[in-house]
Amino acid sequence: MTIIPQDAEAVSPLQRVAYHAWRIRRFALRMGEVQGQGYVGQALGWADVLAVAYCHAMKIRPADPHWEGRDRFLLSHGHYAIALYAALLEAEIIPESELETYGSDDSRLPMSGMATYTPGMEMSGGSLGQGLPIGVGMALGLRLKNNPAWVFNSMSDGELDEGSTWEAALSASHHKLSNLIALVDLNKQQADGNSHEILEFEPLVDKWQAFGWHVQRVDGNDLAAVVTAFDNAMSLTELKPRVILFDTLMGKSVDFLETREKNHFIRVDQDEWQAALSVLDANYEKGGF
Repeated sequence: MTIIPQDAEAVSPLQRVAYHAWRIRRFALRMGEVQGQGYVGQALGWADVLAVAYCHAMKIRPADPHWEGRDRFLLSHGHYAIALYAALLEAEIIPESELETYGSDDSRLPMSGMATYTPGMEMSGGSLGQGLPIGVGMALGLRLKNNPAWVFNSMSDGELDEGSTWEAALSASHHKLSNLIALVDLNKQQADGNSHEILEFEPLVDKWQAFGWHVQRVDGNDLAAVVTAFDNAMSLTELKPRVILFDTLMGKSVDFLETREKNHFIRVDQDEWQAALSVLDANYEKGGF
């Protein structure tokens, strides 16, 4: 297995992020194997965004997850907890020794994100549509304290069905919260079916712009595009909130999971977990990210 040496001068920033994205996917698959099921499809699809957030864009101190100067990352879609745990493991906020406790009694890694349990978890999620309102409050509070930290709100396309999301979007624009960045996973699946069939939300770029946000829409599994989108959002001088819409593929980098008809909540046969890791590693080896 090729390991990227983190101090090698020949390694490009993009190669480093690809390395972190690969490891985040590996951590997610290993946690999924502990329970034999889970929201692994989302974790594989969202890994590139998480790698850029935690290993490129955000200010954090792994040894001090409550550091006042940290950037805040809100996991509004609490069922993506396995994805965020993988990122927190890669960022060394959570020790790898805890991976095998995922979803178990008394674990700090419950199956849905809870801030009271997990270092680095900024909010308890699960009921969709809550993250952006909380993000608005955090962004306002940080501005009142003259704290330059960013607030990132990670959310799903299913949350675009919630009225609270759009109320928060209006509030963020009204208060000119330029320290708030919404990250929307457009994976086109919800528990009840195709997102567009449940409630059509396009044209999203036009809608967010009409609500007063700076909008970008990119391929969420194109690492170069994801890095550029984060950099653009964080370098703007406009006094308005920013949103990045990421089109992603659930199960990304594990071919036989990408093509499953329904992979919102994946049940994987025991022999498939190691097969998934092998496919993931082979794709990383050949640069298939």
